This record gives sequence, structure tokens and C-alpha cells, in this order.
Amino acid sequence: MKRKYLVITLLMATSLAYGQQNKVLKYAMDTRWTEKVDPGNVWTEYPRPQMTRDSYINLNGYWQYAIQPTTKKPPKKYKGKILVPFAVESSLGGVKKLVGEENYLWYKRTFEAPELGAGERLLLHFGAVDWEAQVSINGKEAGLHKGGYDAFTLDITDHLQPGEQELVVRVWDPADKGAQPRGKQVAEPFGIWYTPVTGIWQTVWLEKVPANYITLLKPTPDIDKRQLSLKVKTNTAGNGLKLRTTVLAEGSKVSEKTVAIQGKEPVALLDIPQPRLWSPEDPYLYDLVVELVDGTGQVVDKVGSYFGMRKISLAKDAKGYTRIHLNNQPLFQFGLLDQGWWPDGLYTPPTEEAMMYDVKMTKEMGFNMLRKHVKVESARFYYHCDKMGMLVWQDMPNGNYLKGLRIQAWEPNDADRPKESAEQFEEELKEMMDEFHHFPSILVWVPFNEGWGQYDTERITAWTEQYDPSRLIDSPSGWADRGVGDIIDVHLYPGPGMEAPTAERVSVLGEFGGLGHPVEGHLWWDKRNWGYLTFNDKTDFVKEFEALIEGLKGPIASGLSAAIYTQTTDVEGEVNGLITYDRELVKIDPAEVKRMVTPLYHEYWAPYVLVPSSEHDPAQWCVSTEPPHADWKKADYDDHEWPKSMLPLSTYDNFFLGKHSPWTTDKVYLRKQFYLNTVPSTLYLQHYSAKSKMKVYLNGEVIFDHADRGGRKRHYTHIDKSQYSHLLKKGNNALTVELERTHEQASFDLGLYTTGSMEGNDQEDKKPYSQGSSQK
Repeated sequence: MKRKYLVITLLMATSLAYGQQNKVLKYAMDTRWTEKVDPGNVWTEYPRPQMTRDSYINLNGYWQYAIQPTTKKPPKKYKGKILVPFAVESSLGGVKKLVGEENYLWYKRTFEAPELGAGERLLLHFGAVDWEAQVSINGKEAGLHKGGYDAFTLDITDHLQPGEQELVVRVWDPADKGAQPRGKQVAEPFGIWYTPVTGIWQTVWLEKVPANYITLLKPTPDIDKRQLSLKVKTNTAGNGLKLRTTVLAEGSKVSEKTVAIQGKEPVALLDIPQPRLWSPEDPYLYDLVVELVDGTGQVVDKVGSYFGMRKISLAKDAKGYTRIHLNNQPLFQFGLLDQGWWPDGLYTPPTEEAMMYDVKMTKEMGFNMLRKHVKVESARFYYHCDKMGMLVWQDMPNGNYLKGLRIQAWEPNDADRPKESAEQFEEELKEMMDEFHHFPSILVWVPFNEGWGQYDTERITAWTEQYDPSRLIDSPSGWADRGVGDIIDVHLYPGPGMEAPTAERVSVLGEFGGLGHPVEGHLWWDKRNWGYLTFNDKTDFVKEFEALIEGLKGPIASGLSAAIYTQTTDVEGEVNGLITYDRELVKIDPAEVKRMVTPLYHEYWAPYVLVPSSEHDPAQWCVSTEPPHADWKKADYDDHEWPKSMLPLSTYDNFFLGKHSPWTTDKVYLRKQFYLNTVPSTLYLQHYSAKSKMKVYLNGEVIFDHADRGGRKRHYTHIDKSQYSHLLKKGNNALTVELERTHEQASFDLGLYTTGSMEGNDQEDKKPYSQGSSQK
């Protein structure tokens, strides 16, 4: 009877597991590179371009695999084959099965070890394994590693045997059941959350090294002193060895320095005369040769490398705004939120060409930056960004965003993260920063995103700043700002908007847009596809996208240093990419996007306010709750008898607005007069409109008919309304509003200003409108 009950229980568990697997993994989609994946020649490019040696044996290809409960012993018989380095859930891996926290994923393969000379060692490298990997060689444990996003290396020399070697990897991944960093992986994908990724997802390889060898290079340029500081990590504390470093430009020696090794991290300081600076326009890279030399002058170890001379810093611009500077010059950075997911390989692109297609298209569309969002890529990705001049903001992948450690934007206190979870997060953050320090394209570290697992913000930010003072720190990106780090980062969907920069911190729009446009024949699943706002009609989508881009000009003039549009590609059910998930269709002609984007890199005059909003100080308007006279929208209408009230208006205590006047009726009528001696040719509207709809008139003509369409209302939105600037006139003008709340929790504010590009031909754009004045 007990046996029968056990069999029924097992059958039920198997049925449930199969049902979940079919629910999550039933979707499939190829890319143009899917068929180019050759199992006998997969991801064979040298995996560590920032530090090269001649010794390299690639272990990618078919391995054996098995999935079984964590309570069972290692498998004697494996289930089948899996193509490494593709995750077990991916179609390219050839398995497409879920694992779950109750199971281990086992890998096995054999290899021939290279012949080792006297004192030589054999290193086994893993690019990335999600999440915990126990590695055994010939039945003996060689090492245990926790962390799904950093490379790790094991010296397996002492475990080798004559002839064929057996390599076994046991992987455990709790996915979203654990507190470990995991990015956007969830057990049941929906909306902006994607398929789980388990196991080996970057290249596995062997490297032969001498007894004393170099393990890591950390170059830090100083363009002001015209120097390169090179920290070199080795496996030796000296042994009479010296470090010789040579800088080359186009094959010619630029500088050379030899220093004695004292401790395991010697530093060489090299002069770089008349440095050619690295930038998006000229991503020049110097070559670097680093050698360990013994007392006789013989080279013990030698690696090839490169570096770029660039500086990222904060400074005031000519208008007094604190802005991000590249190489001591202000540079507006405009990029895409880059998720780095693939329908055929999930975390792993099918090929290197596929991986760089997204970056290539990002540049073609006129963007100069990408934000690698809660994911990392292989070293070769950043190497190519270095060569292409693509600026990168690098997120630390986090976890605990749906429960447990997530905090809301209005919460004054950070999450109380358990000690073990915090230590793991900090270890993985450090490993990521060490591994990627080399790449000049990376300008900004982002430890936290939107309160996902955000804890000890002040301490984590201070540590990150101290550990790498050569880069800027965005901590956090969006939501619960704690006044630390270099950046005030706003997320506003659809946006755009900003917070004002301060003397010590710049203003950045870390996420905005998110316009969804589902394209039939290029969709991942048959469920509801998701965007912050979704447009089925392409014409409407393109029009709204261009309006968002135009709306950035006002914030840029007001001190905005960078903006990041969501996003590069569709991902699974998220359809707000500029490119479809299969990479077959670019939704807007790249040349058209570039036309829209290019003016954002111009210099703009500081804004002149025509009608002040109440973002910083309450502003007085004429406000009526009764339908006014028919002529109330006209500039010459006499509003002397109208009640006066201070904006903003709100029906509730809105954390994001501060002090406000009560909004007690469904409909409200507002009026504001302002006077101009000079008529500008550009016009920008700034509004806060939550759970309401409004119709805005300028001198009696409608310029904005808007109903709140959802999205996040934590900041003011800026809109370019220059097409209505002809309605302005010298003398008295009137801005009037018909306002209606659509929910019991509604809020409203409005302002009007002008600015202009310094590169424009219209002379009116270049006048500071200091003769204007706002009334009442």
C-alpha cells in the first residue's frame, strides 16, 4: 500500500513538473544566427581579450548532462547531451528543461590535458555558471564557486592523471526562490521578468601557465598627469622577479617601466606623452605588453593587453550646471537599456556576430551609450565596445525585487538584508568590478536598481567609490535616492523628465520611454505582450517616440547629463524594444532615429521660464471650480475676481509633490497670465498629471489634450510644444486649463518655458528672454 502511494505521489510530482516546464519553455524563436551555431566550433574566440596568452584550449561543445534531485548521489548514467555554453533551458543548448531549486544539474565531459613542462600549471577557466558550481576532476573535487555573473579559475594540475581526464560540474540554482543576484530571471516569466537560466552560459577553457604567472591587470589612466597606473596581480609574492611593462602605439614603443615585485599586486606608473584620448568619436587603444622577468633577464610569463586613455568626471558647465564630463569636456550621453537576452540562447548570444549586432545597431541609430541592465556579458562584449567607442553603464545584477528585500520609492529605510545574502552580493559586486575594471568603455557602476534588494545604500556606495574612484557611481538607479553617489537618477515612464542637478551630483534620466509596439510574426508568446504604453499602429508608435525624443531638449537645457531609453530589443513578452526579439526587424528606420537623436548632442541655452511650475516653489494661479465665462481662455479676459490658489493640486498626500493645495471637486478651471516683450520660437510644457485629464490652451487655442495613460508618476514630464510657439505674442498671454480627475487619488501641476539650441539658425533661439515676466 505504501509503495502504491509512493508511486502515485511520484507520478503526480512528475506531472506537475512537466506541466510547469511546458508552461514556461513551450515558446521558441530563432534568429538569423541560430543555424550558424556549429556544435564542433561554438564560441571559439579567445575569451579573455584584455589579457592574452598563446596557450588556449576551448572546451565548448557537447557535454553529457543529467538533472536529478539534490538528495540523490552523482549520476552513473547521464540523460543525454547539452551544447555548452548554452543554458539548459535554452533551445540552443539542445535540452530545454527546467531544473529548479530541488534538483542538481550535472555536466560531464572528458579532455586530453596538454603536456606540461617543469613547474607549469594547468588552469581551468569558467566564463560564467549560474549559480553554484562544484567542479571535480577525475573524481576529486577541484573547487566550489558561487555567483552567476563572474568568471572563476581553478588550478587543476594536482588532479590530473595519465591519459584522458574526466571533468564533472554539479550546478545548483535556486532561481527566484533564493536571495542571490539573478537579474530578471523568474520561475514563471511575465511582463518584464524572463525565463530562468541555469548552468554554464559562457566559455569553458584550459590555459597552460608557468609556476609564477600574472592573474589580473587593472589599468587606470590619468589624462591630466599623462600617466597610466597599472596594477598587476600575480600568484607570487616576489621570488626575485621583476615586472616589465611596455606601452606601444601602432607598434612603436611609447613607454616602458620595470619595477621589483613586492607583494602580489605590484604597480607600474607609466608616462604617456601627448596621449591620444579614447572617446566615442576616436576610440583609440594603446597596446600593452606585461612580463614577469627573473634575475637573469629571462621572461618567466608574458601577456598581451591594451588600454584607453580617458577620464570620466563631474564638473560645472558654462551655465553653472554640474554635468558629466568625458576627457574634461561635457558630453551628453544618450543610450538604450540593454537587456542582453536571446530567444535561442537566453543569456548567451548564438555567436559573437549576433552579440555585437545590438551594439552596431545602437550606434547606427545615433546613440553613444548603453546601460547593461541587471546582467553582464562576456569580456569580448566589452572589448568590442572599447574598439567601437560605445560607452557602457554597468549594472550589478540584483535579486529580491518581487518580495522580501524590495523597497518602495517613498520608504525612508533600506531593506534589512540577511548577513549571508549581503556578503554574497558584495563578493559578486567586487568580482564584477575586478573583472571589468580593464575596459575603458565602462564609465559608470550601478550597484542597485529601483529598490531591488537595496540595502545599506550609503555604505555600499561609499565602498564602490573607494574601490574604483576612476568611475562614476549611480546608486541607486531610480526610486529610493539616498543622496549619495555621483548621480541623481530618475525613472519616468513614458517621460521624459528629471530632477535638478546639485553642486556635487548630476541629473540623469536612467530609464524612460518603454513604448511597446508588437509586430506580428516576431512575437515570443501568445499571452498578453507588455509595454509601458503599447501602440499597435506603427505610425502612432513612431510619432510618440519622436515626441519623447523632442521632449528631452528641455531637460538637457536644464542640466540633464544623460538619458536611457527603454529599450534595445523586445525580450520575451516585453515588446518595448526598438528591435524585435528575433532581431529581424528594426521598428524605426535607424537613419530616422539618428535624425531625431543627433540634435540632443547640441549645446542649449539655459531655460527661460514663462510660467513657473510648482516643482520647487508653490506658484499662484487663478482657480475656479465653476464653469467660467465663455471668454475665459482669452489673453485679455479680466480674471481679477477669480479665487487664487497655490499649485500643485492634489486630492491626497502625494509623497512626490510635497506641499500642495487640496483638490476637492471633479472638475477645475485654471488660468495664468504672463507677459512677453520678446517672442521665442521654442516652447516646452512641464507637467505633473496623475490620475487626471487636462486640456491646455494658449491664448485660447488648444496646445495639449492629455489623459493620464498610466506609467510612473514620480517626477515631472517635459514635452516639446514648439509647434505652438506662433500662438505666443508680445504683451499679455494666457495659459488656461480644463482639468478633471479620473481617480480618487489625483494630482496636477503645470509650467511653461523656452530654450534653444546654440547650433540653430533662428536668431530668436539665441536670445535669453530676460525681458519677459510672469504675472499672478
